[in-house]
Amino acid sequence: MQKPFQINRAYKEVQQITVAVDCLIFGFNDGNLELLLVSRSFEPERDRWSLIGGFVHNDEDLDDAAHRVLTELTGLDDVYMEQVRAFGKAKRDPYERVISVTYSALVLKKDYNDELVKSYKAEWFPIDNLPELIFDHKEMIDAAMKRLRRRVKSGPVGFNLLPEKFTLPQLQKLYEAILGEEIDKRNFRKKLNSMDFLIKLNEKDKTESKKGAYLYKFDEDKYNYVKNFNI
Repeated sequence: MQKPFQINRAYKEVQQITVAVDCLIFGFNDGNLELLLVSRSFEPERDRWSLIGGFVHNDEDLDDAAHRVLTELTGLDDVYMEQVRAFGKAKRDPYERVISVTYSALVLKKDYNDELVKSYKAEWFPIDNLPELIFDHKEMIDAAMKRLRRRVKSGPVGFNLLPEKFTLPQLQKLYEAILGEEIDKRNFRKKLNSMDFLIKLNEKDKTESKKGAYLYKFDEDKYNYVKNFNI
């Protein structure tokens, strides 16, 4: 049996691994699902596009690190993020041994100041037209999108991507943007009606046509408990 001092010494001798966090911030704009990226301001890979990421401090929890990094690199604050998964291939970062834990968030773009984001060298990109990214960040995005698509097929997801009042065409465009495919209009609306989590308002959005489209809002209590959406 090893003595305690030998075990303590082994911790330092066996592993020297850096832990990082990377944040995937999704927004919805003009029918497109978008992702917020930053222009990397330091070497290595300076001036290349990257997810919003940084290292975890020794005295910092993972969740706290993700929120700090997001605020420092984009100015965005008070964003609810969920942990997605860890990426730990031995040579994922060619410069040192780094394990990165990814987080994702769905935000309503209009709630955030575009000028503030741009001042941090951050920019929104359509999910189907991303620039070349550093390291394994494209793999991280693919993993987050697969997770989002699984969730959107089994339950109503995207509440934070739409304004409080929205039209059914806007809602359908959101689901099509996430899934990357067209959805039959009739079947989609039939499914929505069966779920009974939408409240039809006595207001219309006439920005698309003179006739206009009725506005809706979510019944949040029902929305949060819908299961088996099956789009």
